[in-house]
Amino acid sequence: MEQDLKPEQQAREEIDKLLSLAGFELRDFKDCTLGDSTPNAARNFAIKEFILENGTRADYILFVAGKACGVIEAKKSPLSLSGAENQAKNYAYTLPAHIPSFQGMLPFVYVSNASEIYFTDLREPNPRARRIFAFHAPKELLDKLSSTSLRDRIQHLPALSSQDSKKLRDCQKDAIEGLEKSLKQNKQRALIHMATGAGKTFTACNFAYRLLSIAKAKRILFLVDRNNLGKQAKKEFDNFSPSADKRYFSEIYNVVHLETNHIPTESKVVITTIQRLYSILRGESEFDSANEEHSAFENEDKETKEVAYNPQIGIDTFDFIVIDECHRSIYGLWRQVLEYFDAFLIGLSATPSKHTLGFFAQNIVAQYDLEKSILDKVNVGYEIFRIKTQISEQGSIIEANAEFQIPFRDKDTRKIGYESLEEDLEYSKADLDRSVLAPSQIRTILETYKDKVFDLLFPNVSEASCPKL
Repeated sequence: MEQDLKPEQQAREEIDKLLSLAGFELRDFKDCTLGDSTPNAARNFAIKEFILENGTRADYILFVAGKACGVIEAKKSPLSLSGAENQAKNYAYTLPAHIPSFQGMLPFVYVSNASEIYFTDLREPNPRARRIFAFHAPKELLDKLSSTSLRDRIQHLPALSSQDSKKLRDCQKDAIEGLEKSLKQNKQRALIHMATGAGKTFTACNFAYRLLSIAKAKRILFLVDRNNLGKQAKKEFDNFSPSADKRYFSEIYNVVHLETNHIPTESKVVITTIQRLYSILRGESEFDSANEEHSAFENEDKETKEVAYNPQIGIDTFDFIVIDECHRSIYGLWRQVLEYFDAFLIGLSATPSKHTLGFFAQNIVAQYDLEKSILDKVNVGYEIFRIKTQISEQGSIIEANAEFQIPFRDKDTRKIGYESLEEDLEYSKADLDRSVLAPSQIRTILETYKDKVFDLLFPNVSEASCPKL
């Protein structure tokens, strides 16, 4: 019998720790007097083994600001939580009448075995459980209780006006309508497949404005994997003017492109790299911006980025996360960073992979591929012009020379130093442009392209029509 109880006891101890991290004081019901079981507004309690109106015991009842607001059904690991939700929902309606609550019941329902936590907000239309990273902090629950639920407000998003539609390409209009339909169906993840050049970021500006202005979203995270994409996104938001307002987006809502590890509370749109966000969640006060200059996809570190709960960064910090270029396979390594927040995930991609489709549960809300964009004359057709060099096909050898120093970049500091090779350094074609950079090879490719573009590729086009060359 003792062995049977041990896993359950371990799960309870882990749940106790998670609740303490979230900011709850733990109490046993048997040690509480009536006054103790109705805490004052200055303290937030999780009371264990709470006896309900019908005599059953709830594993935990959550109190914030002196009132009961949530229930937790705890299970031992690794038991499935699928059947526990209905049990916990029944507890939500059997609170003793003398216990103060916000709505005469417990709107927030959790089930957990410490390894997993599922959360249901019974105030939502068609409430359903969703997996979350950690328990909500007391302040986050109070914020939820201070207004209608986000999912309820989403239900009242109106159709695009004729004035809005005039400013949009058909593919952009389809993307916004498809996304909002998915949100109204309470689907946590949505993928917008849109060809490069079709205006993914402009589309994101449009639906971000509607989510902030109409659905009253608290904050939106726009996530990129390298810094220059973040700068481009910030510029797009700065230059966007919604039809309903003559001002620019950044004049209506604060938009910030993070250059430090501080998330301004007044910001409505936060743009950052996934690398910096990971650093913030780890509690690091500083992050070298040089680490954001290259895509995390190209990072040689292939270890999964594990995240622990950070009490300074609540899971409700963002209502929506827009993931730019979400087809990159880094989102396998950085998945925990994406799943930290209790937020809707919206992916933008021109070339979604099978992994991308799986991550977004096959929920493609809009599809506008390159072929369609070429037919619509949004993009032009293309031809592949392949240029091969000896080292791109075979690799090469850098010969040792005590009198000649070669530059190298430190992986941690990104600083460039110089050293002499003590022995020949052989590299393969796979190392090229990853661990070895050959400027002369890059120069050869560019010069070859420049020489051939009018002679071989476009013989009927004048040089004056291609000023960038």
